Amino acid sequence: MWQKIRDFFFSSSSPHFKELVDNGATLLDVRTKQEFDSAHIQNSIHIPLDQLEGRMKEIRKLQEPIVAYCRSGRRSGIAARMMKAQGFEAYNGGGMNKLKRKLGIS
Repeated sequence: MWQKIRDFFFSSSSPHFKELVDNGATLLDVRTKQEFDSAHIQNSIHIPLDQLEGRMKEIRKLQEPIVAYCRSGRRSGIAARMMKAQGFEAYNGGGMNKLKRKLGIS
C-alpha cells in the first residue's frame, strides 16, 4: 500500500526530463515565493501551487510540455495532476535539486 501512495505522489510519467527541457518544455516552480526567491532553476516560471488553479489561463500560454518541480516532489505531483486534468501535457519533475541533477545543472 505504501508503495502505491509513494508512486502516486512521487513518480513521474517520463524519466527523460533533460530531453523534454532541451526541446522547449516549460519548467514550472510551484514552491512558495520565499522558496523561489532563495533559489530556482534558471528560466523557470513561478506559480505557487496554491495559485495554480486560478492561473490556468496564464498556464495555457506556456510552452508544453510542462515540467513542474518543488522541494520534494509532493507539490509538483499535485500540480502535474491538476494540469493533466485540464488537458495539459504535464510531468512531475520532483524536487528541484534532484531535477537539476537530471538536467545536468550544478
